[in-house]
Amino acid sequence: MKGLQDKVALVTGASSGIGLATARLFAREGAKLVLAARRGAELNALVDRIVTDGGDAVALAGDVRDEAYAQALVELATQRHGGLDIAFNNAGTLGELAPMPQLTRENWQHTLDSNLTSAFLGARHQVPAMLKRGGGSLIFTSSFVGHSVGFPGMAAYAAAKAGLIALAQVTAAEFGAQRIRANALLPGGTDTPMAAPLVGTPEGRAALSSLFALKRIATPDEIAQAALFLASDASSFVTGTALLVDGGVSINRS
Repeated sequence: MKGLQDKVALVTGASSGIGLATARLFAREGAKLVLAARRGAELNALVDRIVTDGGDAVALAGDVRDEAYAQALVELATQRHGGLDIAFNNAGTLGELAPMPQLTRENWQHTLDSNLTSAFLGARHQVPAMLKRGGGSLIFTSSFVGHSVGFPGMAAYAAAKAGLIALAQVTAAEFGAQRIRANALLPGGTDTPMAAPLVGTPEGRAALSSLFALKRIATPDEIAQAALFLASDASSFVTGTALLVDGGVSINRS
């Protein structure tokens, strides 16, 4: 039996990186997918790939900072599949890298809106849909940055990602009795397009990899496996947690 058989799952940021890897894994595990990202061509290519492999997926392109888009995604899941069981609020951006006093108000707000406010807007429409199904699982992609490590130049990103942990905790407390679970997934450095500014050179990759106990960064597929755990019944007693999938960066001192 597949781990997500006949579950309806929404994945944001699905056009690349962790979101793309998770969408493909969820499809292989039997989920019916609603995929979200800004880039329609990439989303449609992913849908074609999933359908060709025997899966079920539909895409809707848009901006996760737009609440009307968040609502439309849930409506699409309901119209096509009758409801929503899983929401992986994964979309985000690294934002401007600058020392905190030099970070502009505009870029601060853009980073918070893209990472934190977008997840709130998604969840406020996802939760009611899950209540109608008798429960569900929300997952928010946070980060070890802002939780275990404070990297210079990443004030807005760290603040937004730390906020996602609090959002997951409060959502878990508010809706646990109605069988809705909410958790934050905290990846370590992962080989995605968003990480290119940090790992785009051999020197940058080596420097970042050295921070981790495993002395390497993750692949998107490794993070997707953790998302599958939180989405599935394998984590049925896990809620309100910040799940580190960080290659030991939190404990490494060598």
